[in-house]
Amino acid sequence: MTDALFQPIKLGKLTLNNRIVMPPMTRSRASQPDDAANDLMATYYAQRASAGLIVTEGTQISPMGKGYAWTPGIYSEAQIAGWQKVTDAVHAKGGTIFAQLWHVGRVSHPDNIGGKQPISSSAIQAENVKVFVDNGTDEPGFVDVVEPREMTHDDIKQVIEQYRQAALNAIEAGFDGIELHAANGYLINQFIDSESNKRTDEYGGCLENRLRFLDEVVSAITDAIGADRVGVRLAPLTTLNGTVDSDPITTYTAAAALLNKHNIVYLHIAEVDWDDAPETPLSFKQALREAFTGTLIYAGRYNSEKAAAAINQGLADMIGFGRPFVSNPDLPARIKHGYPIAPHVPETLFGRGAQGLIDYPSYQMPEQAE
Repeated sequence: MTDALFQPIKLGKLTLNNRIVMPPMTRSRASQPDDAANDLMATYYAQRASAGLIVTEGTQISPMGKGYAWTPGIYSEAQIAGWQKVTDAVHAKGGTIFAQLWHVGRVSHPDNIGGKQPISSSAIQAENVKVFVDNGTDEPGFVDVVEPREMTHDDIKQVIEQYRQAALNAIEAGFDGIELHAANGYLINQFIDSESNKRTDEYGGCLENRLRFLDEVVSAITDAIGADRVGVRLAPLTTLNGTVDSDPITTYTAAAALLNKHNIVYLHIAEVDWDDAPETPLSFKQALREAFTGTLIYAGRYNSEKAAAAINQGLADMIGFGRPFVSNPDLPARIKHGYPIAPHVPETLFGRGAQGLIDYPSYQMPEQAE
């Protein structure tokens, strides 16, 4: 049943061993005060190197891009050196790893960005959204986000340059490529979705204008490191962090077609994954497949059977398994052999050091009864 997940696949110049993706998951273990990746994170990712592709947790491209306490960056020398430890450890185990480049925009708080006001497409505060800040303990303290200021043209140029430099930094740190985070209500998503973008210039209003920022960021990154090392993540139907689009099917089919013109190596679709969430319509998946001819990755509430079916039906090329990878470092082997999938402990997802990060064991076969 799961054979489709274990067929090799070409990803640009890379050949991946299987079609199982470890998608980006915030874990908030970066070393302080540098927000740098560390030995603990290197162990964590290396334990999971049997994935066909690892995409790191969201990694901020600048101090202003940070939304939560203890998340890693990729804009300083210390951060590049920290990530080099991670990529070396993953490559030593035969793995492939992309860095997810992240700017949260308005999903932040002054306590996380040096007392400054967050920036966004428009000066609209995200409703009922909280982020966590360092309150001096191992337990994150949650606070409401604040109203951002609307980005000027100079801000936009500056952030595009920060994305470009972050991509170069990722390659310097040994990553095989990067994934641009344009999903889940963060900065690029804030430009794309109609209800979070009320600009009246060339970056707002009609769909073409709302996609302009995405277009320009992707252009800068692909020019810097090559389109064959660039993936993009979108979340068409989610309303995470308060971003809503009035016509998401039209918007995100157009986004997929735009990204296809850039010849990026993959498009990663985050499906809604909360309990009782609606399924992504089949007609929409078919439209995305027609609009984007590169590798198509889906993630969200997949089990092994559903994942294999999506590949066999031609709707997807690879499938991401998020939470199962938290507690099953050997997830591909468990899927292949039908071993049980261990549950994760929600209380240890963020912070807390090694506990809940690197202490989940690989599966051990029960000893044969004598």
